Amino acid sequence: MGLVIDDSLDRPDGVQQHVLTLGAWLTGQGHEVHYLSSTTVRTDLANMHSLARNLRLKFNGNRLGIPLPAPARPITALLGSVDFDVLHINMPYSPLLAGRVITRARPGTRVVGTFHILPWTRLTRWGTRLLGLVQRRQLRRFTRVIAVSAPAAVFAADALGVAPIVIGNPVDVARFAQARDVELAREGAANEAAPVRIVFLGRLVERKGAGELLRAVASMRALTQTPVQVVLGGTGPLREELETFVGGHGLADCVEFIGYVTEEDKAALLAGADVVALPSTGGESFGISVVEALAASRGVVLAGDNPGYRTVMEGLEDQLIDATDTPAFATLLTRYVDDAAARTQASARQVVHAGRFDVNVIGAQVLGVYRG
Repeated sequence: MGLVIDDSLDRPDGVQQHVLTLGAWLTGQGHEVHYLSSTTVRTDLANMHSLARNLRLKFNGNRLGIPLPAPARPITALLGSVDFDVLHINMPYSPLLAGRVITRARPGTRVVGTFHILPWTRLTRWGTRLLGLVQRRQLRRFTRVIAVSAPAAVFAADALGVAPIVIGNPVDVARFAQARDVELAREGAANEAAPVRIVFLGRLVERKGAGELLRAVASMRALTQTPVQVVLGGTGPLREELETFVGGHGLADCVEFIGYVTEEDKAALLAGADVVALPSTGGESFGISVVEALAASRGVVLAGDNPGYRTVMEGLEDQLIDATDTPAFATLLTRYVDDAAARTQASARQVVHAGRFDVNVIGAQVLGVYRG
């Protein structure tokens, strides 16, 4: 199998997590997996093929790298030396890298795609439609297209003229659930007088909702006397603005910015939260971070009520929030800050719920698509 991504695999963003989690599972099942990407310098992946340089920019409210034109020679050499049964293209894709791989693929190679995005801006919506028009003939080369959620499938059908099936993103649920088990084992020794710990983890950009969380916390102070500790993990351009808000609203005593959180530290951070707040306001096609939190947290997960997160939170809709409604957000936060039993009950059902997206479940579904 060749897993093809136009971006670098050096960063742990959503599409990268999809590729790496699926690739590790396929390798563990005995398959030969190759990674075809733009500039990637990590050396821990076998069969890593960096085929083009990339250019950093913003797209759909995220950072990503787009490839500069990939030279034909290394692509031709790779496809000549490896007889791929499947090339799995992450979509939307660039004609400058993945498109060139598809064009040079052997006739007997199955080409499968996974479509990942839901537009947050008009530019994203129309740009994807334009790309679909340009690639319409090449898209006929695809045996099947997967979308990571039903809303993403609707957009892919409209923008690209394809008929996707829905298979969610794979998550190593066992790793995150193990962190939860470790935290629960320690809980008996915890200090009951300790503040309730509210954790946000994500990019400090507008659509991820860190600002909405801080506004809700400021409003919540009029609703409860329970002490809280708010931990914001992540980096981004809004950090200075958020720090100014914290200082101006008397929150400096309870809010901590911890910066970038490594993949190795993520599970423990989520497991130690009484409340995980992921109040994204839009532009989400799925919610890998939400699944990770559902599996890991000893407490409750509150997620933004957007189409992608609603897909992941099906059955847990009472934990969805319109993060732009500050009074309602503050009220929901207060409910769980004040009720430890409700947090425990939520955690027990969440970890079971997360199992729908475990890599063993999703991987088997993807493998079924490969086999046709």
